[in-house]
Amino acid sequence: MKKIIRKAFTLLTVYYAYMLEYRAELILWVLTGSLPIIMMGVWTQAAEGGQFGLSPTEFARYFLAVFLVRQLTVVWVIWECDREVVEGRLSPRLLQPLDPVWYHVSSHLSERVARIPFAIFLVILFFALYPQAFWVPSFTQIILFSLASAMAFALRFVIQYTFAMFAFWTERAYALHDFWFLFYLFLSGTIAPLEVFPEQVRQIVLLTPFPYLINFPVSILIGLETNILRGLLITIGWFILFLGINRIMWRQGLKKYSGMGA
Repeated sequence: MKKIIRKAFTLLTVYYAYMLEYRAELILWVLTGSLPIIMMGVWTQAAEGGQFGLSPTEFARYFLAVFLVRQLTVVWVIWECDREVVEGRLSPRLLQPLDPVWYHVSSHLSERVARIPFAIFLVILFFALYPQAFWVPSFTQIILFSLASAMAFALRFVIQYTFAMFAFWTERAYALHDFWFLFYLFLSGTIAPLEVFPEQVRQIVLLTPFPYLINFPVSILIGLETNILRGLLITIGWFILFLGINRIMWRQGLKKYSGMGA
């Protein structure tokens, strides 16, 4: 157990130092996730002239929370895996006594630690410019939000890592992910809160994994009505499903990769 903890700590430390070397790029990565801020302007203006289930202030809080969740759950493992397989860089990793996935997990977690301070600064700046949207979540909300966000990251990671397995069979695995990403944008709550969806459509969408990547943790943080137990169970269910598919594809993909002489 101590050996595992030591390896994990070493990986996290190395990748964290690596991320700090590229602070300028990291700031740009944070800023490129500003789509929710744009959507905030669109929906707050729309709410002033119509009925959408949320007030302009609630829309502002919602999309600020979306921005925060996206910063906590951003994933890029498919591009890393695609390069490793296509360029043959996976081979040295397979010779090491650690599943390659843990290198990707470590890089993501380390980047998250380096990213959070910039994201918090932007949140503080937002409240300074728009003080009427300020609110203080309860301690319970913060704990549940942290849990839901961690689970959203895990789910999004395993989904994207599953798409990455297609790199064993095609040189453009990320193209499949790009198609999936369109559904993610519209059904996760990134473009619009699920509260503005027709009720029947909303109930169907809640059975998919998409709302639990964004809308679910956001709703917890800003106090929108949501079934927390159901949300957690559905998130776990989708995670287990994609994890099982991922492990099957990984084993089959390695056979093909080895058969090609890599």
